[in-house]
Amino acid sequence: MKKLFTLDRFVALFLIALSLLLSESVEYYGQELIAEITILAIFAMSLDLLVGYAGLVSLGHAAFLGIGSYATGILTVQYGWEMFPTMLISIALAGLVSALVGIFVVRLEGIFFIMITLAVSQMFHAYFLKNREFGGDDGMPGIQRLDLEAFGLTVFDPADFAKFTLIVAVLVYIGLDLLMSSPFGRYLIGIHQNENRMRSLGVPVEQYKLAIFIIAGMVAGLSGSLQAQHTGFVSPDAMFWTVSGVVLIMVIAGGTGSLVGAVVGAVIVRLLSHQISSLTEHWMLFMGLFFIAIVLFASDGIYGTFAKYCRRSRWWKSAGNSSD
Repeated sequence: MKKLFTLDRFVALFLIALSLLLSESVEYYGQELIAEITILAIFAMSLDLLVGYAGLVSLGHAAFLGIGSYATGILTVQYGWEMFPTMLISIALAGLVSALVGIFVVRLEGIFFIMITLAVSQMFHAYFLKNREFGGDDGMPGIQRLDLEAFGLTVFDPADFAKFTLIVAVLVYIGLDLLMSSPFGRYLIGIHQNENRMRSLGVPVEQYKLAIFIIAGMVAGLSGSLQAQHTGFVSPDAMFWTVSGVVLIMVIAGGTGSLVGAVVGAVIVRLLSHQISSLTEHWMLFMGLFFIAIVLFASDGIYGTFAKYCRRSRWWKSAGNSSD
């Protein structure tokens, strides 16, 4: 019988409880930081679907974040749409674009997949950078937030908006956790581990890769829509390749192949960069040393190494959790 309460879910519950507690106790800046980290966590989970579960390392994932952001800005600012249908359209549009891109790229592997996804992201970045109708390099301001007064939340209140993003992140985590625990997720893991063997068993490998590419794009589009609402602004920088690189570092730092690892990586990298940058202007040097240390001493990532240790420990086995 499959376990309902795994280590990943235990850590996820702990992070949720801690975030709720902090959203009530910290001041304005802390609440804004919680919302930012939560949105980054959603984005990191979307990339981990590709990197950790399907073995598809993308340096162009920011394209779908930017599409979600721009769709939200264009539909609300220029066309006056309500935010709820706008969010749905933004997610669907990100999924549509990822489907069109995925049809061509899922047949590629390794460096070829990385370079094509990078090129696609830079194409979108260049288009919105030059398009003055959508603000060009000045970006697009004036994006409002979703009205949640019917649920007792005022999203213009930083604490309430932090709770809202947290609720969305929890729903995303639950949905993706169920998906990855299903036969679909097991097939993806099998494709990642031995693609040729899965082909010999008759598994339509490209179809599974395309499906997860579309799902990852839709989740990234959701995080882009939330980011646009959080900042009230969107710019072409959201699609630049460095955004994909930073979130890839978050996934690797936390530990690939685990949704919780992606979340932990987003939390640690964002908090560390915030804290170190407040102490020195050479903060990127220290962040680089931190990443080198992870590669050398925790090759499975911070959470991945912690999870491996726990699963091998006596107390975890004695609790009847010898395997998750």
